[in-house]
This record gives sequence, structure tokens and C-alpha cells, in this order.
Amino acid sequence: MQDVIVLIGTGFIGQAIARRVGAGKKLVLADRVKDNAIAAANLFQDAGFSVDWTTVDIAERASIAQLVNFACGLGSIKGVINAAGVSPSQASVEQILKVDLYGTAVVIEEFGKVIAEGGSGLIISSQSGHRLPALSPEENAKLATAPTEELLHLPFLQGLTNTLLAYQYSKRGNVLRVAGQCSMWSERGARLNAISPGIIITPLARDELKGPRGEGYRKMLAQCPCKRAGTPDEVGDLAAYLMSDKAQFITGSDFLIDGGATASYFYGNLRYLQQGNNSL
Repeated sequence: MQDVIVLIGTGFIGQAIARRVGAGKKLVLADRVKDNAIAAANLFQDAGFSVDWTTVDIAERASIAQLVNFACGLGSIKGVINAAGVSPSQASVEQILKVDLYGTAVVIEEFGKVIAEGGSGLIISSQSGHRLPALSPEENAKLATAPTEELLHLPFLQGLTNTLLAYQYSKRGNVLRVAGQCSMWSERGARLNAISPGIIITPLARDELKGPRGEGYRKMLAQCPCKRAGTPDEVGDLAAYLMSDKAQFITGSDFLIDGGATASYFYGNLRYLQQGNNSL
């Protein structure tokens, strides 16, 4: 059977990762928007990759299960990349929690049942999860290990009205879920990690830079240690290492790639963001 790499979310970051880990394997490109999946598949096919595409809505367990069955029918699942998600400027609180928190947890759970020995999963989270005020040990444990179908009903998630806060909870939940579920993946001889990018220039990031928090983001970029945004290829390089055999001792971990913005948020020039409602 051929080795299969599944990419969920065919945006710039996901494509950058798939280019680095998909050579010589069957790539399954899945996106909620059919045209996005087809366009990505054409790009990869033109570049010499072996590709199949399908649609998926990660807000729905049944849709994820269909994707799992589709991918398993093509070969042995050796890699899963979840780069799907919505941003605070794009979606409601309900949509953010359903896609970014619940959907990611279902992806981890369902692919954890079929991932091949030696396989690797990678969840694209966000620096934003690192800005969330400290949670209690009980809240952390719930985000990490609560039954997936209970996640959206956790008491501390009820009544949220701020989309940014919902996004921060979701992205913190992604990282905690990776930590909580890596042992399950290890039972199949596989690894599971997360990457938390800062501002990476993609169409989604451009939406944010043009949105209500755009001025704040531009100021943050100018004052962070690297003084710029990142590129999808920089995330792709980190992801390729984490999914390679060179990273066999790394699982259950999260890696910030944000130009030093989070470090500066706590200890440097960006500490002003901790005041008021400016937690970008």
C-alpha cells in the first residue's frame, strides 16, 4: 500500500507543508470549499505530485469520518496536517468554537484511530492561544482530555461574546488537545504535535490586517523582535522537520513561530498589549 499524507485546509500554510512532506506519497487535499480543493490539486499535479482531492467540513464529525474513509481507501495514513480554521474577523463565536476547537479535536480523535505506525500528525494552532489569561488546572485538563462531544458544553466556554477570546480559547485548546491525545497516538506508534504561528502573510492574515484590529497588528509587527510577519515557507520548514524521522523524540509538543511576538508580549516592547482589550 502507498503512503498517504492528508492535508485538511488547502491554504498557503497547508500547501507549504504538503510540498515538503508529500513527495513520493499520495497527497489527499481536503477543503470545505470544493473550488479551493480543486485549485490546490491542480497546482500540485502540475508540480509532479500524486494527488486526490475531496471536500470536508471539520465542524461536522460525519464529514471528517468520510474523509478518513476516503483517505484509508488510498493507502496507509502516514501523515495528517490540519491547517483548517476560521479567524476572529471571519466568523461568529459559535463558528469559531465549532470549527477551531471541536473540529480540530475530532480530526485528532478520528485520525488517531487509523494513523499508521511511524506516522505523524500536525495541528496548526496560533500564537493567540498563548495570550489567553491563565486557566485553572481543571480548565486545562478539560480542554486536553474531556470527551470530544462535551467540549462545546464546557462551563467556561458558555456565554462568550468576543470572537477573539473564543479564538484564543480554541487555539489554547488545540495545543492542550495535542498534549492530551499524543499518548493515544503513541499506542499506534505515531506522533502528534502542534505549531503556533504568529502573523504569517496569507489571504486570511491579509483579512485580519484589513479588519478592525489591523492597525494594532501592524504596530505589533513593527515592534516585535523580528520586526516583520512570517511566510508560509518558514512554517513549512519547521513542519517538515517535525513530521520527519529526525523528530522521532518529539510528540505532544507545541512550537511557537511568531518572530518573538509572544516573548515580547510578556517581557518586551509588546507588553502594552496586555492592557485593556488589546490582546491581539
